Amino acid sequence: MKTQQLLRQTFFGLGLCLGLLSGAVHANEALVKKAVEAKLEGAKIDSVTKTPYLGLYEVRFEGQLVYTDEKVSYIFAGNIIDGKTMQNLTQERLRKLSVIKFSDLPLEQSVKIVRGNGRREIAYFSDPNCGYCKRFEKDLASMTDITVYTFLYPILSPDSVAKAKAVWCSSDRVKTWNDMMLNGITPAGNGTCDTPIEKTLALGQKLNVTGTPTIFLKSGERIPGAIPVAQLEKALSQADAKTQ
Repeated sequence: MKTQQLLRQTFFGLGLCLGLLSGAVHANEALVKKAVEAKLEGAKIDSVTKTPYLGLYEVRFEGQLVYTDEKVSYIFAGNIIDGKTMQNLTQERLRKLSVIKFSDLPLEQSVKIVRGNGRREIAYFSDPNCGYCKRFEKDLASMTDITVYTFLYPILSPDSVAKAKAVWCSSDRVKTWNDMMLNGITPAGNGTCDTPIEKTLALGQKLNVTGTPTIFLKSGERIPGAIPVAQLEKALSQADAKTQ
């Protein structure tokens, strides 16, 4: 009986210590956040998290990560690499933080292109004047059994806005988009219909889409920039495995 009572007291004590330790960590994170906000005037700090390495704190803001010490004496901008595995811990962390819920995307605001049975799905943000997007479109055209939801995201110039609206207001959006991106044919329409362009721009800002193309897999993982077909095929296979 005395042994059981002693064990209960021991576990209660351990739980109390862990609770106090957790509270202290969160308190420190709050203090670090306040100090960083004071130093980076105007920056909206999304989160501050204690890391398991070197006593550093991870500071997330505006889609990027920086690191600082407990007293915010120094702020480090750059990647942290695991010395044993040579894994880029910063990039891996950013990848996890940027995952979205694919089903939450307003796909009705996109131009839907289906090739083959359309079994595999991606969504991507594209600017009509983006050279990398045009190269990516040519790669997509060579792929089969894929559905592509293209969000018209005209951020490069006023001309991009005019072209995006013209595509949306055309009688055949898929043909007009393909003609422009694959064959260099400028849309003939005036784009005066009701378009979702403003909503898409707001969505891109919310998801921190800062460049085109930005690709989202069915798993919710983000791929910034155009990638080769072989790399995209591999990413699609991995995304399929995660969502099954």
